[in-house]
Amino acid sequence: MSDRRKILVTSALPYANGDIHLGHLVEYIQTDIWVRFQKLRGHDCTYVCADDAHGTAIMLKAEQLGISPEEQIARVQADHERDFADFLVNFDNFHSTHAEENRELTCDIYKRLKANDHIASRTITQAFDSEKNLFLADRYIKGTCPKCKADDQYGDNCEVCSATYSPTELINPKSVISGSTPIEKDSEHFFFRLPEFQEFLQNWTRAGHLQPEVANKLAEWLSSGLKEWDISRDAPYFGFEIPDAPGKFFYVWLDAPIGYMASYKNFCERKGLDWLEAWKKDSDFELHHFIGKDIVNFHALFWPAVLSSANYRTPTKVCVHGFLTVNGKKMSKSRGTFINARTYLNHLQPEYLRYYFAAKLSASVDDLDLNLEDFIQRVNSDLVGKVVNIASRTAKFISKNGGELSNTIADEALWQRFVDAGETIAELYETREFAKAQREIMALADGANEYIAEKAPWSLAKEEGREQEVQDICTLGINMFRALLTYLKPVLPLTAEKAEAFLGETLSWSEPISFRGGESINKFKPLMTRIEADKVAAIVSDSQEALAEAQTSNISQADSGPLNDEPIADEINFDDFAKVDLRIALIAKAQHVDGAKKLLQLTLDLGGETRTVFSGIKSAYQPEDLEGKLTVMVANLAPRKMKFGLSEGMVLAAGPGKDEIYLLEPHAGAKPGQRVM
Repeated sequence: MSDRRKILVTSALPYANGDIHLGHLVEYIQTDIWVRFQKLRGHDCTYVCADDAHGTAIMLKAEQLGISPEEQIARVQADHERDFADFLVNFDNFHSTHAEENRELTCDIYKRLKANDHIASRTITQAFDSEKNLFLADRYIKGTCPKCKADDQYGDNCEVCSATYSPTELINPKSVISGSTPIEKDSEHFFFRLPEFQEFLQNWTRAGHLQPEVANKLAEWLSSGLKEWDISRDAPYFGFEIPDAPGKFFYVWLDAPIGYMASYKNFCERKGLDWLEAWKKDSDFELHHFIGKDIVNFHALFWPAVLSSANYRTPTKVCVHGFLTVNGKKMSKSRGTFINARTYLNHLQPEYLRYYFAAKLSASVDDLDLNLEDFIQRVNSDLVGKVVNIASRTAKFISKNGGELSNTIADEALWQRFVDAGETIAELYETREFAKAQREIMALADGANEYIAEKAPWSLAKEEGREQEVQDICTLGINMFRALLTYLKPVLPLTAEKAEAFLGETLSWSEPISFRGGESINKFKPLMTRIEADKVAAIVSDSQEALAEAQTSNISQADSGPLNDEPIADEINFDDFAKVDLRIALIAKAQHVDGAKKLLQLTLDLGGETRTVFSGIKSAYQPEDLEGKLTVMVANLAPRKMKFGLSEGMVLAAGPGKDEIYLLEPHAGAKPGQRVM
């Protein structure tokens, strides 16, 4: 093995404005596996991260919830840390960008950039929401595309014809926040002079810090010329105020990557270490950033240039991965494949997904697909049917003979194959070719199972005088299992821990795998059970239920009064509206739904036709108070299969949400089945 390395590793900072979902977890699991591998090999590897806690979106979300931004980010951070811990993502430090270390570092770096004449200022014209007294980012403006005339397009590009434009070019623009028409307003902004780093970045991006396909993409951007980077925002804004510029704040994408430094500084100060050792120009540390392909420009152009100007080291590697698809398609809330981390954890243990991601991840930026049927089959076949099966088939024979392993290697050539594979597998982990590593490991598992099946110790054990032969065969089986769990330990830390309790040792990979004999092992206990298909179905169903609850909540928040300050939705034409079939419905029966926190099951009579609808109104109504009432339902909404049954429509409600949800009721004289005009 190589000399002990000093490695600092980061993952992209999750935004403190929402839940962790399986798409996020691709990155954190990938990073965690790589870090655990480095530590298992004996290197000094530190993994830091933080919540990305600044920006307009967080400010507006806190305002909507009636709490301070600080309360909002604290709540979200607690949820994020819990989800990461339960997925066995083992950060050495998880911090927040809204921290004093980050404020100090951001201000200091800004002053260095300014002293080096890499900060410019000029007046720009922006869209301004005069009702909210707020400058609007492009994503907070919607209107009609000036090129193809498609409605409901954001302020910078059209999702229909792919045209790019400025918000001022939109036809009939509206503020997403207030619904008002934006005006144009001037403001002074500060810019990082990124074009001055053109030559530096052309060299840096081709110096081995990036995957070739990423470097090629950046070369296209570099050849078209870099633009100065806007690093300021106007009040009101949740972030750090710029020194000597009252009312001006650092844009989140300046202080967010500095959050890597701040989190490491926080870690070092708690441990009594010098944080600057990892960040100085001549540092002997390696610095590895793991990110998604959507934020390459920030990490491979802006960030290295900022570090260079501020006299800090630049990253050793920026490791870019693709997106997650589910069943070959983009994650979908309506299909139940937009799955939050907690929804998954409510039904399955985390190592199933950790292994499946590892079995799909490579060093490329290709997207990764979670095929749910393949997920069940592969985990059950590989982990339960192959790896765990080796121990379960052989351990009982060791126990019958006093629990002590033999000193004899029953098949030296086979054992040597397991030893020799160690460095190949290690190199695959090192280069992030996790899928190839898992294939190598499973090929070894196949070899072990073939050997055990051929020798059939269960048959030999019935023959008198062959006890030692059985002992030798099963000892080799246990040692092959030890090797496999060592190689899988970065992916399956919890299973490895259980295996270590069974084996009575700590599995180490700092040296080549050695044969263990003449020692006792403990009684074997099952390490992992098969995935049942109904568990995966329940995850999908629960994700659909969450969507149903959100839809009810969204409907209840549709009024434009001061309770929620929600804007009126974008215009639709009459033909779109005419497709919605609203009908009077009699609530013939209402009942609680076992296992559902927010849903009631309603049996609706449409004047001779009966429908079942699951509605997220449990917090506001008791079932007995609903029976016999008339309400309004969307009768032609496509049925949606849920964990608790088929929901055949949607009832309409209004109100600010939570306990104040009111079902819409028609005037006296309305009859079930009548269409609402």
